Amino acid sequence: MRRKKTVRAVLLGLLMVTGGLVSIQAMAQDSGSDVSGGKLLLTGGVSSISGAAGGGLTPWAVIGGYDTASQIGANAFCTIVSVQDYRLNDCGALFGAFNRVEVSFAHQSFNTEGVGAALGLGRGFTINQNVVGLKVRLFGDAILDQNSWLPEVSVGIQHKQNDQPGLLQAIGAKSAIGNDYYISATKLFLSQSLLVDATLRFTKANQIGILGFGGDKHNGYQAELEGSVAYLLNRHLAIGAEYRQKPDNLNIAQENDWYDAFVAWAPSKHISLTLAYADLGNIVIKNHQHGVYASVQVGF
Repeated sequence: MRRKKTVRAVLLGLLMVTGGLVSIQAMAQDSGSDVSGGKLLLTGGVSSISGAAGGGLTPWAVIGGYDTASQIGANAFCTIVSVQDYRLNDCGALFGAFNRVEVSFAHQSFNTEGVGAALGLGRGFTINQNVVGLKVRLFGDAILDQNSWLPEVSVGIQHKQNDQPGLLQAIGAKSAIGNDYYISATKLFLSQSLLVDATLRFTKANQIGILGFGGDKHNGYQAELEGSVAYLLNRHLAIGAEYRQKPDNLNIAQENDWYDAFVAWAPSKHISLTLAYADLGNIVIKNHQHGVYASVQVGF
C-alpha cells in the first residue's frame, strides 16, 4: 500500500511540473551574475534538511555552491517545517570544492509541542540531532553534458547522532547513532527547463533519525527510493515536487513516505528562498501531519 501511494504521488508530481515548458536557453547565453563558472541559478539546488545540496527533502548529485573545477563555494541555511502537532527547526552549512567534493553539517531540533505533554515528556520536549555529510561526484555534469543522456552521479554518506538515547531505547529503537548511504543521479534538460533527480538511500533511520535507528520490527539496512523534479519557470524561479520513501522499523507507530510541492526563488546566486507544502504522514501518535516548509539559504 505504501509503495502504491508513492507511485501515485510521483505521477502527480510529474504532471505538476510538466504542465508547460518554458525554454531557458537564454539563461545559458546570458552573461552576468546568473552564471558562475558554468552553473546557472537554482541548478545547484537548495540545502536539504540533512544539509546536503539538493531539494528540501532529498539530496541531489550536484555539489553545493556555484564552484566549478577550479573554484570553491559555500552555503548556509535555516529551515522550519511546521505541521499540526510538531515543528522541526533546522540550520546548517555546506562547503563545496572544485565541483567534486561537498562537506555538510545540519543541526535539527524536533519540537514535540503538545504531544510531548501527552506522552509525559513535557510540553515542547525537543529531540536534537546532528548530521555530518560527505558527498563525492563520480562522473557527469548535470549542466554541461547537454549533448549526452549521461546524468551527474554522486555518492554520499550522512552520519547522524541523536541526543536522546534513553528515550529512543524506550520506544524500541536500537541506536541513537547511525549512517545513511546514498547514490544520486541528476539530469538537467536545459531546452525543456526540467531537472530530474533519483536517489537510492540505504538507511536504518526512523523519521530521518529523529526517532533513532533500527527498531523492534526491523533492524537491517533497507533501500529506499527518493526523487525530485524541478521545472524552471525563468532564471530566478522554479517549481517542483519531491518524494521520499522511508523504512518502517518501529512497532510504536507506522512510518509513512514523505512528499512536498515547492516553489524556489533565487534573486541572485547569493540567496534563495524556498516555500513548500509538505505531507509527512504519521509521526508517532499523530496521523496526517502536513503543513509548511520554509527555508532561506545564503552563499557564494
